[in-house]
Amino acid sequence: MVSKELEIAINKQINAELWSAYLYLSMSVHFAHKGLPGFANWFKVQFKEEQDHAHKLMNYLISKGNRVELQPIDKVDTSWDSLLHAFEVTLEHERVVTSLINNLVAMSRKENDFASENMLQWFVSEQVEEEETAQGLIDGLRLIGDNGFGIYTMDKELSKRSYTPLDTTTGSE
Repeated sequence: MVSKELEIAINKQINAELWSAYLYLSMSVHFAHKGLPGFANWFKVQFKEEQDHAHKLMNYLISKGNRVELQPIDKVDTSWDSLLHAFEVTLEHERVVTSLINNLVAMSRKENDFASENMLQWFVSEQVEEEETAQGLIDGLRLIGDNGFGIYTMDKELSKRSYTPLDTTTGSE
């Protein structure tokens, strides 16, 4: 079992991952409504990945004999001024998630809970990728500016992104 303190913290992280999924689903439907199916697709894949992250944490707690306690998901925004704004929100959110994961790693180290730390290292690596991807999209959107053809081209490129289910028992794709 993991300690009660770490169990509570991981349950909070599960809620944060589900909130992230809800945020990205909201972004997906917003951009679908705006006629940008590629951007909608990118955020829909993010939605599914965040659900996987929550399931990975849930399965870990269950495997350790701990309790999963789902909490209500707070409201998320439903519209964004621009594509750039949405991805800036995405990057800032991913930075918050990174800090939450880092806090869980620090807590597991403090408790000498090496199994939890090992499991959480997957999330540390995942967050590096999440931040890098969001920053790359921001950089691309800044280069494009208001160029309609550039936005159209990026939308077509993002429509190719596909969801690869995560093995939530091990973290492998």
